[in-house]
Amino acid sequence: MASKWPAMGPLGYNGRQMAGKWLWPIIRVGFEGGAMTQHVAGRQTVLDHLATKSDWFSLAEILAGLDSDLAPRTLRRWLKEWVELGVLESRGGPRNRQYRAIAVGGQPQFSARASASRLQEPLSEQGRAALRRLDVPLFQRPASTYRDEWIEAYVPGRSHYLSESQRELLASSGSRFSGAMPAGTFAKRIYNRLLVDLSYNSSRLEGNTYSLAETERLLLEGVAATDKLDAEQAMILNHRDAIHFLVEGINRLEISVSNIQSLHYLLADGLVAPGMAGELRDEAVRIGGSRYLPLERRHQLLPRLEQLVEKALAIHDPFEQSFFLLVQLSYLQPFVDVNKRTARLAANLPLVRHNLVPLSFHDVEPGDYHAAILVAYEFNEVSPLAELYAWTYLRSCRDYDVAAEAVGFDPLRVAYRRSRRQLIAEIVAELLTGVAMEERIQERSQAIREEHREHFLRHLHEDLNALAPHRIAGMGISQRQLETWFARRETGRS
Repeated sequence: MASKWPAMGPLGYNGRQMAGKWLWPIIRVGFEGGAMTQHVAGRQTVLDHLATKSDWFSLAEILAGLDSDLAPRTLRRWLKEWVELGVLESRGGPRNRQYRAIAVGGQPQFSARASASRLQEPLSEQGRAALRRLDVPLFQRPASTYRDEWIEAYVPGRSHYLSESQRELLASSGSRFSGAMPAGTFAKRIYNRLLVDLSYNSSRLEGNTYSLAETERLLLEGVAATDKLDAEQAMILNHRDAIHFLVEGINRLEISVSNIQSLHYLLADGLVAPGMAGELRDEAVRIGGSRYLPLERRHQLLPRLEQLVEKALAIHDPFEQSFFLLVQLSYLQPFVDVNKRTARLAANLPLVRHNLVPLSFHDVEPGDYHAAILVAYEFNEVSPLAELYAWTYLRSCRDYDVAAEAVGFDPLRVAYRRSRRQLIAEIVAELLTGVAMEERIQERSQAIREEHREHFLRHLHEDLNALAPHRIAGMGISQRQLETWFARRETGRS
């Protein structure tokens, strides 16, 4: 199973020398009409800036050398990513960390080409070797059935399907908030993009022939492709309903047998026999191209599904919890059909709840995915699927950053919205202007984290200058109070 990507893959890591000029690796996150998005251009500007230097620079020094209003948090995330890819090297602790471009003989180089290659090639040689266990003719492979000892051997907190390095990389790449935010905040901000991408990719992995553009038209405009099967349309529309249920209900959705059944009901309605959507099966199912024979009866499936849920709830790391659900729900096959689709959406429950970037299975080849699943079924070997999970998740992070920027999503503005609005209400209600207002702002802003304070103050003053009757909803102040404050501010009294 060769990689689908050519030597220069979609991430575009291909640093090389040409005509005496060093071409620094462009990180191609997304394109709009053939041109790089502002997000991508900004990343390239930072890389170009660092490529011309040989000294060590702190984050503050890098920001000072750029002619832009790039947020420190964004730059910190980019620098961490580039260190992991081997584009940069770093030294020092969290408070005094410095960075520089890796260079050999005066030219920037990749000292970790394997890392960059890993992001272009989904599976390592070890992962490919695991998949080659399926190269044996089907009749020569040993038959297998559900092994209780596999899940029983898993001890939450001590056992891990994802390696420590995978979990650390996913955590550093997937987090979008530094403080507590309502569950589902990030997913709701990118909802339309998530809806289209997850519906398209999850359906594509099941053989659905709708293109991405056709999926978008169907979901957002209600226009179905005329040359497609009705079942394909139903599959995508069922994803829409299940994703809406997951994202909008995340505050009350725990990992439970009932909620897994609900996800299956929404995904399978109209695609399985009447009465089977959302219900555990009481009949045998067969896995195409596999010697794995799942359990056959409801009385066998229910206690094992309950055990699976109990184990999942005891896992604290959201990525490990997500991947555990993906693996074990697929393995148990509790429903008559639509099991893998259910597992893929259930795997997003921990991610959406913790405001991590959701998982949409971007660019995963169906052949790779199904082979990795079969290796897990027949040999209880999860490393190829873990590699695919981590690889596609990093792609989701990059794509959804672009989506969030396209809708103007500012996580720090959202994080401090309550504090900002409370302070504005206080200023208006107490008729504070001039020096008195600035003193109160300085006093209250001390409660804001130092690295976020400048951002908070900038948005606070922007909101104060843009105050209008239609912008005070929910602040607890009246239009009359606002008018009085306006008048006081105009007179210049403090």
